[in-house]
Amino acid sequence: MGKDFILHDAGILWDAERPPQISPAWFSSAFWKARDAITGQAPGRGASLFVDAAAVGVADETWVLRPYRRGGQAARFSEDHYLWTGAERSRAFRELRLTATLHAQGLPVPRPVAAWVHRHRISYRAALLTVKLPGARALADCLADADPALLERVGATLRRFHEAGLDHVDLNARNLLITPDERIWLIDLDRCRLRRPGGWRQRNLKRLGRSIEKFSSAATDDMAAVARGYRAGSPA
Repeated sequence: MGKDFILHDAGILWDAERPPQISPAWFSSAFWKARDAITGQAPGRGASLFVDAAAVGVADETWVLRPYRRGGQAARFSEDHYLWTGAERSRAFRELRLTATLHAQGLPVPRPVAAWVHRHRISYRAALLTVKLPGARALADCLADADPALLERVGATLRRFHEAGLDHVDLNARNLLITPDERIWLIDLDRCRLRRPGGWRQRNLKRLGRSIEKFSSAATDDMAAVARGYRAGSPA
């Protein structure tokens, strides 16, 4: 998918269909705040912002601005700096290209807009812009009243991703979104990769099961429905 993206000398990789005047400033919360274009914020580490793309001349779209943030013990040393090993090996560029590949295959991931990396000596900071899914809710917020048919669609959707070779290293109930039309979407592909079939598929599902246990009092039944959908196959 590299031919569909433009690499700017400022460390920006963006959709070739986007305006050419894209700026590093677009990856700063201050830029959007100054234009009164921040429309919300997502939960979780990194404080992803929802921004109105009309502020930069793109009508009828809201974008998600996600800065890359460290977790765990690494965050004690630096919350947002990573070791520089080249732009194409940066987390932002790799996630953008992976998301674009899956999107081009018709898989339900948000459309990527642009990625930014800023090198400082041996480290870098990064951020990602993607198109926000209107009205989407995290699976974690839907489990209390989720019917088995919805959970079976979750399983069937995951089967599609696995058949495409996607190993999602952080598959959890907040990285699965449900739009008002009850379509299932997968987000946050940081550190994910395409692989040949293997034991990682079951590890993905077990990780999701542990996550569902945190949000649902009927986790066993919920995961049974997910498993049924997964075994049944992948809907178009």
